[in-house]
Amino acid sequence: MLEVESSSISSSELPPIPGKRYFTIGEVSDLCAVKPHVLRYWEQEFPQLKPVKRRGNRRYYQRQDVLMIRQIRSLLYDQGFTIGGARQRLSGEDVRNDLKQSQQLIKLMRAELEDVLQILRR
Repeated sequence: MLEVESSSISSSELPPIPGKRYFTIGEVSDLCAVKPHVLRYWEQEFPQLKPVKRRGNRRYYQRQDVLMIRQIRSLLYDQGFTIGGARQRLSGEDVRNDLKQSQQLIKLMRAELEDVLQILRR
């Protein structure tokens, strides 16, 4: 596993999210360039982030959790929000209408669809 400083990777450089239903904390850590202890901390700070907990209290994140983590990461690391500011921003209705966030999601989805297309062409 390649150790990379979290703030040195921009949100646009994150790897595509694989087509799985559940992800472990280690996988999410790699997909979002955020260390596992940070993810556990964010669970306490952001009510929107609720991974499924199974046997042994292990966390299993779903695709919407990974997208939420990437959104939180972008607000904190790329846009310079504080935890409180990011929490307030995510709880507001204007989030759904925010053009920049929509463009980021479209960009991620497009990259993932291109990956799927390459797999299908093989």
